[in-house]
Amino acid sequence: MENSLVLSVLLPAAVALIMAGLGLSLTWADFARVLAMPRAVLLGLFVQTVLLTGVCFALVVVLALPPTLAVGMMLIAAAPGGASANIFSHVAHVDVALNITLTAINSVVSLVTLSLIVSFSLWYFTDSVRDVPAPFVKVAEVSMLVVMPVLIGMLLSVRWPTFAKRAESWVRLISVLALALFSVVALARSAEVLLQHLVTVGVACVLFNLLSLLCGYFLPRLAGLGKAQATAISMEIAIHNAALAMFVALHVLGDGAYAIPAALYSFVMFVSASLFTLWVLYGRASAV
Repeated sequence: MENSLVLSVLLPAAVALIMAGLGLSLTWADFARVLAMPRAVLLGLFVQTVLLTGVCFALVVVLALPPTLAVGMMLIAAAPGGASANIFSHVAHVDVALNITLTAINSVVSLVTLSLIVSFSLWYFTDSVRDVPAPFVKVAEVSMLVVMPVLIGMLLSVRWPTFAKRAESWVRLISVLALALFSVVALARSAEVLLQHLVTVGVACVLFNLLSLLCGYFLPRLAGLGKAQATAISMEIAIHNAALAMFVALHVLGDGAYAIPAALYSFVMFVSASLFTLWVLYGRASAV
């Protein structure tokens, strides 16, 4: 009964709240801004959806993760950037507009890429065609959970901007607490698998997060983008929507083992993002 309540009501509600909170901070101008910074946006999307998906795939193959954990890692790679990335970019005083734009567009793009990546991962790692849900089914399920709350949040911000501004802070706080809660629940549900593969999957999460931060920062710098834009892209790429990944694992795939990497990664990414933010602020202070 408790598991059914968590999977069918509380987790989807938490994900919807997180996405609505993202919508409160978005405007249509954020999407139109792509025209003003196409190179930065396209580079960020390429690194996250193509390059790091390949990096994650290579990582789980080299580490020889069990099938469910391998699919769980690919779920992280397929998940779009989390709204928390915008908060870290704001604290670090970098290009928040670019970060919000990437979050918004990547959330829409992921409606297709997430389904394709997870479907391929299920086929490749589990070697079972019957376990692969049809892509359009997952697109429909995830889009209802992602797009509708974002649109509602955007509508509220346009219709009642004062209320939206006040609600944004506490919605983000609830979102962080909800993510922490569901991470604990996901780990507890698969404690036996977690203990058996804790070191391996922990190493995979840390390595993938560090590679995401490094690729997200240095590739844009090599492409000629400024530090503020490179840092924003790095935040967006390294901080994934772990709650959405856990929703797909628990609610769509129906196995808590698939959610273990996302639950662990949610802790890893907040620690690394905090350290990265301090490094950025320290570097700016030292340059003054």
